[in-house]
Amino acid sequence: MAAERLERILGRLANDAGSPARTARLCKVCADITEMSGAGIMLMDGDLPKGSVCTSNAVSALIEELQYTLGEGPCVDAYSHRRPVSEPDLADPVVARWMAFTPPAVEAGARAVFGFPLNVGGARLGALNLYRDRPGAMRSDQYADALAMACVAAQAVIGMQADAAPGGIGAELEVGTNFQFVVHQASGMVAVQLGVTITEALIRLRAFAFGLDRLVADVAKDVVEHRLRFGDPDHE
Repeated sequence: MAAERLERILGRLANDAGSPARTARLCKVCADITEMSGAGIMLMDGDLPKGSVCTSNAVSALIEELQYTLGEGPCVDAYSHRRPVSEPDLADPVVARWMAFTPPAVEAGARAVFGFPLNVGGARLGALNLYRDRPGAMRSDQYADALAMACVAAQAVIGMQADAAPGGIGAELEVGTNFQFVVHQASGMVAVQLGVTITEALIRLRAFAFGLDRLVADVAKDVVEHRLRFGDPDHE
């Protein structure tokens, strides 16, 4: 059964070869195979989101952006705990979690969300995020398909990174991805301004963005373009 499932997934990826980029094709197939409303693939580094490899539609793109901005959500938990995470009814969960992530995700149309870690051996790469526009748990066959898709996605990311120079990003991964370079640049600037680590600077950026109900990318752009300086009361 596992071999048949993998063959079906790889066949679907091959049949969708007309897509503009392998990254976009990967997320589209993730959503189609698992019968979900949308999918996204987020890369993580340490305990921090690094950026989005791909998303299948506007709602999944917002879900990725919210997780990046807030540092919480199904992808973050799946990566951190090294296991699948599910919330079959985001609007009315049995146990409330993701207090900042949930309201805007529900408002955007996500009623159920599922995260699956991307692992290759002992290496953790990130997580596959799936959402559905109606509540309900995954069927057992959908769950098995999602696990297989997470394995395929992890191997695909490794393959797309194979031609990269040390410390660089593979050519295929640069097409259609959103690695939030402006946020990384702003984090470095804030770290210098406040005399803190890059990790703490990113946390400060996130907190500032959350306090103003803005995306962290928008705040980062203000920092990079010198409209905002942390530690300067006139700017903050």
